[in-house]
Amino acid sequence: MHVDEVEIDERCVRQLLIDQFPEWAGQPLKRVEPAGTDNAIFRLGDEFSVRLARRNGPTRPGGKELDWLPRLAPLVPFKIPVPVAQGRPAPEYPWFWDVHTWVEGETLQVEEIDPIQAARQLASFVAALQKVDPTGAPTGRGIPFAKRDEEIRYWLARFDGDPAVATEWERALAAPAWDGPQVWHHGDLDARNWLVRDGRICGVIDWGGMGVGDPACDVMVA
Repeated sequence: MHVDEVEIDERCVRQLLIDQFPEWAGQPLKRVEPAGTDNAIFRLGDEFSVRLARRNGPTRPGGKELDWLPRLAPLVPFKIPVPVAQGRPAPEYPWFWDVHTWVEGETLQVEEIDPIQAARQLASFVAALQKVDPTGAPTGRGIPFAKRDEEIRYWLARFDGDPAVATEWERALAAPAWDGPQVWHHGDLDARNWLVRDGRICGVIDWGGMGVGDPACDVMVA
């Protein structure tokens, strides 16, 4: 998908496990498809998943997912992946990588689930997340549009796109910035990050964009 991404296959992940977590190295390992935009996910046995960045991975140990997902897990109505270990860079792979709990469910097209039920479930999830104490939380994707202006203009110039897009961006920049309290958001409540069982959303994955900021960041899922 990206010209600068690292090739990650089962052999690579298996070797990382053998070297760093031999207690899990003998468990079945299978790549999860479809692949995400930025990460490769492998199911490890019945209980875990291995998540590795395909590009621009973390060069330092730790990270907000290790710090915050265990705290958020008991406070939201869906299952979420919780980190249980972190691997280190190795000859086979250049960055830090994580082992999470596995969350059962499947990704479905929006048309395949009840939209009214899904909307109610997502509203409950967002409301619960926004009630979490934001003290000490990282900044997520809910930042003022003005802070994205340079990046957006870079891409507009590079792709020489429809002038209507630039017009809409100018209109968005002119809107008043959020001046309310900072609240927690997931940051990417796309349907590809919902897990569904028996027609109901049961889990939410891919928390890389989480943090506190403008609540509209999650309302956009509507």
